[in-house]
Amino acid sequence: MNTTPLPETTSVVIVGAGPAGLTTAITLADAGIDFVLLDRLAEGANTSRAAVVHARTLEVLEGLGIADELISRGMVVSTFTVRDGGRTLATVRFDGLPTEYPYTLMAPQDTTEAVLLERLRKAGGEVYRPYEITRIVDENGGVTVEYTDGTGARGRIRADYVVGADGMHSVVREQAGIGFTGATYPESFVLADVRMDWPIARNEVTLHLSPEGVTVVAPLPDDTEPNRYRVVATVAEAPEHPTVEDIRTILDTRGPGGAVQVREVQWSSRFRVHHRVADRYRAGRVLLAGDAAHVHSPAGGQGMNTGIQDAAFLGPLLARVVNGEPDTVLDTYETTRRPVALGVVAFTDRMTKMATLRPLPARLARNTAISILTSIPAVRTKLAYQLAELANR
Repeated sequence: MNTTPLPETTSVVIVGAGPAGLTTAITLADAGIDFVLLDRLAEGANTSRAAVVHARTLEVLEGLGIADELISRGMVVSTFTVRDGGRTLATVRFDGLPTEYPYTLMAPQDTTEAVLLERLRKAGGEVYRPYEITRIVDENGGVTVEYTDGTGARGRIRADYVVGADGMHSVVREQAGIGFTGATYPESFVLADVRMDWPIARNEVTLHLSPEGVTVVAPLPDDTEPNRYRVVATVAEAPEHPTVEDIRTILDTRGPGGAVQVREVQWSSRFRVHHRVADRYRAGRVLLAGDAAHVHSPAGGQGMNTGIQDAAFLGPLLARVVNGEPDTVLDTYETTRRPVALGVVAFTDRMTKMATLRPLPARLARNTAISILTSIPAVRTKLAYQLAELANR
């Protein structure tokens, strides 16, 4: 926790110290722009949540000098498979992609945030915690940010610009009057990190289709705790904290068969999934990034990745404007990044709806189409390219 008093003025206030907020702060620090990074939590993430880092994000992190460090703490996975029971419908490999990082990196979000925070501190930045934003007013050529600190004391800080990277329930977005258009999936999602015996090789992320719902199983780094996996699954009504028995039932019902033995649930949660995109990425001197700007199904593991890429694009634009370039430079942010988010939301929505088909005729037709289409090398390559987000360059 940073207990240093906040300055009264700064160039940029960033709200939210998740991956998008931290990345924005790093880019500003590298450009010599003064900023204040506020977060409502007393400490950073200590649960894994997002766990996939795609090739395009690693390219972005390479530009910040931290890709190698994150890779050293993660686990390289080269293959994505789609299965229905014991049958493999599609195998998509990343090792032929035109990138220095032809793979998916499994790295829990708390690890990613730790690496980003270390990099921020090396650049001279820090996170101020806990600060709850209560009001944002864009007026008189600047923005006034009102807040309450951890003791309940109120204060305000004046900035040229504010970046809302404060998640799906963004206070910044609400204060700026920006709509968040979309809907909510009817199912709830189970999210769990488990230790288990799993019959599929640990170099694969697997998407399991079944009439009961979609399930994703991905290996996690296991240097100290062997056989760790991430399990994400749709269920009608998820328990608040899924247990070993809950996860075992899901995998026995939907998995590939064979020896599945869930030994421990290390962390678990439930959540509802929305597919929404902010109507605008900018309202005057207020801008949005990460989950404040877009949320979608976890199918494909692209949420955190898209947010980091948002921030890496936005930060240098802000630095240019603060250093004297026209304010219209910031318009490039929305015209470039919002179409990317719309594409990701549409792609993951199609994946989710395809994976959760229930009528038998529709499932048979789906399985046949997947098998035929992914037998074509160009289709497999395009799918790998899209999952890796390389089209977002």
